[in-house]
Amino acid sequence: MLQTKDLTIRFGGHVAVNAVSCAFAPGTLTAIVGPNGAGKTTYFNLISGQLQATAGTVSLNGRDLSGLPASARTRAGLGRAFQLTNLFPNLSVLENIRLAVQASLEGPHRRGLNLWSIWSDHARLTERAHEILASVAMARQQDAPVASLPHGDQRKLEVALLMALDPQVYMFDEPTAGMSHDEAPVILNLIRALKQDKSKTILLVEHKMDVVRELADRIIVLHNGTLVADGEPAEVIASPVVQEAYLGVTKEPA
Repeated sequence: MLQTKDLTIRFGGHVAVNAVSCAFAPGTLTAIVGPNGAGKTTYFNLISGQLQATAGTVSLNGRDLSGLPASARTRAGLGRAFQLTNLFPNLSVLENIRLAVQASLEGPHRRGLNLWSIWSDHARLTERAHEILASVAMARQQDAPVASLPHGDQRKLEVALLMALDPQVYMFDEPTAGMSHDEAPVILNLIRALKQDKSKTILLVEHKMDVVRELADRIIVLHNGTLVADGEPAEVIASPVVQEAYLGVTKEPA
């Protein structure tokens, strides 16, 4: 279980995330929504370690991750995808995936060099990379430089990189941002497939409410950095605080 307790960050006099306490269980997809500037991406950055909290804690399976940098949190089981793709543009599609697989596996290549371990590890890593590329329908593009891929395929490759890391927690920050109407379903289908693994926890920052309604088991709402609603999608979307804070709807006086 991933848990934040009183998670807070201040930038000067501005409190961007204000004492947010929340727990996220395996087998669930939680959508984090709110108006622009509500603190959604900042909250993500605090969880994944891109930002260090002013106060509060982040823990995974009872282990306090609060003092760890982003790289250590990734090794602990937090996998993060960004609004902008975070890839190696001059390497091939296969090389990007193989590096992620190598980072995730403990093996002989971490215990020193010998020719046999180098060859066997290379074969094992390449085989696993091929499996992942096949699962996201990118096998035919394995030799293409990442920089040559259209934006939609780069987003799809970033999901594949997360799959290669095999994290306990998948964190998607507006995964369909910048994608065309035709491209977006590919990413959403990959997230649906990941959701079938009930040992994984998925967090999703998303502003498209049709996507949230379809994918989320739960919605939490941030407004001015504060957690203002938490519950099942239909209940949260219908609540007056969300109608006003997120959708801009105010209740007419009686």
